[in-house]
Amino acid sequence: MKYVVLLGDGMADYPSQQLGGKTPLECALTPFLDQISSQGTLGLIDTIPQGFTPGSDVANLSVLGYDPVETYTGRGPLEAASMGINLGPHDIAYRCNLVSIGEKDTDQAFMDDFTAGHISSVEAREVILDINKRLNSSQYQFYPGVGYRHLLVWRNAAGSPQTTPPNDIPGKAIAQYIPQGDCADDINELTAKAAEILKEHPVNAKRLANGKKQANSIWLWGQGRKPQIIPLTQKYDFKGGMISAVDLLNGLGLIAGLKRLTVEGATGYIDTNYEGKANMALDALKFMDFVFLHLEAPDEMGHEGNAEGKILAIELFDEKIVGPILNNIGKLGDYRILVLSDHPTPIDLKTHVGDPSPFAVLSSRKEENLAVGRPFTEAAARESGILVSPGYLLMEKFIRDWSAFVA
Repeated sequence: MKYVVLLGDGMADYPSQQLGGKTPLECALTPFLDQISSQGTLGLIDTIPQGFTPGSDVANLSVLGYDPVETYTGRGPLEAASMGINLGPHDIAYRCNLVSIGEKDTDQAFMDDFTAGHISSVEAREVILDINKRLNSSQYQFYPGVGYRHLLVWRNAAGSPQTTPPNDIPGKAIAQYIPQGDCADDINELTAKAAEILKEHPVNAKRLANGKKQANSIWLWGQGRKPQIIPLTQKYDFKGGMISAVDLLNGLGLIAGLKRLTVEGATGYIDTNYEGKANMALDALKFMDFVFLHLEAPDEMGHEGNAEGKILAIELFDEKIVGPILNNIGKLGDYRILVLSDHPTPIDLKTHVGDPSPFAVLSSRKEENLAVGRPFTEAAARESGILVSPGYLLMEKFIRDWSAFVA
């Protein structure tokens, strides 16, 4: 049996006035997602436990079959794992965004762009390495990542303040969202020092000359210590791989025992290499039992409030990833395909919410499909009457117990 998870990050949404009261999934042309949901089994998955901030870190822990209540320590250490950074028992890893702060150094300062105008990896690497060169110490080390996403490791950290994801506050005044509580002064001082370096940085000068937003600050958040997790591959005794352009998912995959499968041209944005991801998944399934393919683009479009962009991202996911895999996986023997959104990222809110999201499973074994003919939409998933809550239970059912689940 081959197991495939195809995840459109933030794909789920709310009905929007921009779309005449429909969701992007309801507007998008998705014949292959609809084939899986109509011929397979459709339902809702609840990936965000009560009291947790809705995000891809918590949500994808749930999707992979881990209870976030027991295993989640923060987003930073998951990305550290992806980047090959070893964390000691007393070290804390922070997600370090390059961001654009509007009205900077005033009382009206606000989060203008949590991606710093989607700064390129080449530009960002130069910036982060310069910050590390000037601020590096036995305590603090900065590591360049992809695009605007980077990492800070605080060795032998004394404590951990309360932080806020920058993608949760687009356009909002930042004063009430800066780190607070235990050791917040240390983090805020480090942020201020980095901002001074960025003021006169050559990368920002070039971006300004080209009419692009400047990366005028770092934003530290998502911190945590190294989690203790039993690998998925050990639990189910199989070989598996992770396909993603973002460090978070690759880190989760590595901790779960999945091999990182790198696709040239994968960007974590709407211009990613869709075909390359699908081809990589099909090639990997020739010698692996399990592949998890993650697409970031719908989530990015949701954060931008870009209705047309989100519809396009969903349609490209369906046409260039879901379709080719669905049409070719049967050549490899029996299979189950799980398609889902990890959490909604509503275009009208531009941030994550914790509502359950639609999922659908199609098995090559007809007796494992309910086949009730519903499309892959939020409303149809609610009408199915199926809710997997807590969401981490779905993976166990998908791998070991699907026949009993649909009986």
